[in-house]
Amino acid sequence: MDFSAIRSQFPILGQEINGHPLVYLDSGATAQKPQCVIDVETAFYETDNAGVHRGAHTLASRATVAFEEARAKVARLVGASSEEGGEELVVTMGATDALNLLATAIGNASLGRGGPEAERFAFKPGDEIVVSRAEHHSVLLPFQELAARTGATLTWLELDEDGRIMADLADETITERTRIVAVTHIGNVTGAITDIAPIIRRAHDVGALFVLDACQSVPHIPVDFHALDVDFAAFSAHKMYGPTGVGFLYGKRALLEQLPPARFGGSMVELAYMDKPALYMAPPARFEAGTQPVAQVVAAGAAADWMMGIGMDAIAAHERTLTEELLKLGRIDGVRILGPEGNKDRIGTVAFEIDDVHPHDVGQYIDAQGIAIRVGHHCAQPIHRHFGVFASNRASSGVYNTVDDVHALIEAVEGVRPFFTR
Repeated sequence: MDFSAIRSQFPILGQEINGHPLVYLDSGATAQKPQCVIDVETAFYETDNAGVHRGAHTLASRATVAFEEARAKVARLVGASSEEGGEELVVTMGATDALNLLATAIGNASLGRGGPEAERFAFKPGDEIVVSRAEHHSVLLPFQELAARTGATLTWLELDEDGRIMADLADETITERTRIVAVTHIGNVTGAITDIAPIIRRAHDVGALFVLDACQSVPHIPVDFHALDVDFAAFSAHKMYGPTGVGFLYGKRALLEQLPPARFGGSMVELAYMDKPALYMAPPARFEAGTQPVAQVVAAGAAADWMMGIGMDAIAAHERTLTEELLKLGRIDGVRILGPEGNKDRIGTVAFEIDDVHPHDVGQYIDAQGIAIRVGHHCAQPIHRHFGVFASNRASSGVYNTVDDVHALIEAVEGVRPFFTR
């Protein structure tokens, strides 16, 4: 695969920043978009824009077909296809929205909503929710709030010295009282790939639901939700070279059919009455109240198609090469990598701190060289406390990055301490 040619498909990368060619190493926050994705979203607005699943006119029909074909493409990317298409994928405003939707729906079941079918989701005091200390706040906070609303107890899997989730603690952390286990597939700080198989197995052994945060895995490694046997999963289009403002909640079909809705309004109800409860539509429509981000979903489908055209194995192999180079940051005097220092079971997301220099100062110095990285706590404060810091610098690679990009970063980082401590 000619990855230099792939880079040329990203128009934003052709510019200069502060007099230097742009080096974009912040894909863990949001990935850039290839021209084909930009073109598909633009073309939708130019030719097909209309409300979906409503209206009988030609534009509405074309928009609906494009919307559902895009859902099916994304489903194929993540191993969520079914005989009828992408019926296991709920369109949301992003992964954060997807996780909040799920937690809210479970909270509604705990209030008695959804009838007998939803009772399996109902929480009571003494039940447990298990997360990990590595979680993004978008996993931690919705389930922390669910615990507070229902009287459940929040517990967590601890981390080893590299910041990896300790899967070998699953049997003692996940108990007979556990109802939900929600963990990240790949840490957004450490880049560490979680050994989720024993965690899923233990969760299912005690009858708990397993929820996967797949935001950092879907863009970087092959993912198959069916093969993994996860019950629910969340991911965002903007991290997988698609548009902002759209994400997806995956759920096993049988579970989505039992789960009560979390939001209410148009297009999610079969029959509405003044004097008795509404009859809600089957999933995924049940969870998609209001006007969907149609153009963005269509563009997300184009991004999924584009990624599958390259091949997820090829993308993962390319990024392993980049990771090998990124880990050389740890050889620089005064630089400490937060996370695994070896290139096994990890991706090209490398957080680091530099002795005696605040991450914000590091970020500004590196930006002056035309290099974009992330600084701060990356919406994951507990794992930063685990490493004994409040914030860090994070370089995260994408399919468009090159070894030269990484070498430019290394050269910039080598200049940080001499600049600030002279």
